[in-house]
Amino acid sequence: MNTVSTPPTDAQPFQEAAQQARQLLAEVGRLFIGPSHVPEQLLIALCAGGHVLLEGVPGVAKTTLAKGFAATMVGSFRRIQFTPDLMPADITGTYVLSSQAQARFELRLGPIFANVVLGDEINRAPAKTQSALLEAMQERQVTIDGETHQLPEPFLVVATQNPAEHAGTYPLPEAQIDRFLLRIVIGYPSVAEEIAMLQRFDQAPPRVRPVLEPQDVFRLQTLAEQVHAEASILDYIVRVVHQTRSHRDVYLGASPRASLALLRAAKARALLDGRSYAVPDDVVALAEPVLAHRIILRSEAQMEGIQASEPVAHALRQVPYQRTHP
Repeated sequence: MNTVSTPPTDAQPFQEAAQQARQLLAEVGRLFIGPSHVPEQLLIALCAGGHVLLEGVPGVAKTTLAKGFAATMVGSFRRIQFTPDLMPADITGTYVLSSQAQARFELRLGPIFANVVLGDEINRAPAKTQSALLEAMQERQVTIDGETHQLPEPFLVVATQNPAEHAGTYPLPEAQIDRFLLRIVIGYPSVAEEIAMLQRFDQAPPRVRPVLEPQDVFRLQTLAEQVHAEASILDYIVRVVHQTRSHRDVYLGASPRASLALLRAAKARALLDGRSYAVPDDVVALAEPVLAHRIILRSEAQMEGIQASEPVAHALRQVPYQRTHP
């Protein structure tokens, strides 16, 4: 990735990308009514090549948002409803008998073979089934009966979970949580937003038109990689992440993978703003959705009701941005 080299001199591709991003977000806004940063962070994850964990109580439009976002892209979309009896083969696929006379088997691909995969209530499936997503999310491939199969590109997993409900749920393994680039928390809408929602959905919901072709997604991802991050931005990211590890309420702080994730996300945010370079505000804006779900609090802090976002906010207050000069 181009992180410390000279910034791109041609700003036009980045400005065109920002314009395309605004068109996509406007389409999503026809279906999703809520804070603008929520669909924006979904697009940031797509541009950065990462996955998203949507967290919120039932009824705050998590599934609606994911479906609307997928509808803005030309490609396949599949939804997986996670349940306690869901098996790994229900996600990845399996070989089925196609001809009993000839004893011939054919591969029936699972719903993971799509450009955008919505995993609804991912924490309702047992760990073995949840782990079926791990290889797909990290390697962009799945293994079925010892054979490796590449997933379609682009590939984005949007998983949802309800943090308030614990009966019949299984906590996500730490290794899998770490594969989500962003965790986006969706709260209740404001009074004005809820009134607007009633007015808009009093009749048939609006249709979302596709904005991005697959090649457009590849171009956005390539441009995001080319966004310049000078040495002081890298230093700022690392010092913020290191600060989370020394917080008194933290048992395990953010890992080096989190530092890389924060850099990728910051560069993607710069792209959506039409810039060919990252700034400290990009890091600040995405520190919590990138880092908080990767932090494990001490049991005492959890009993006191402290949230993982608090050590991240503390790190941002304690670590100043320092501009370095060559």
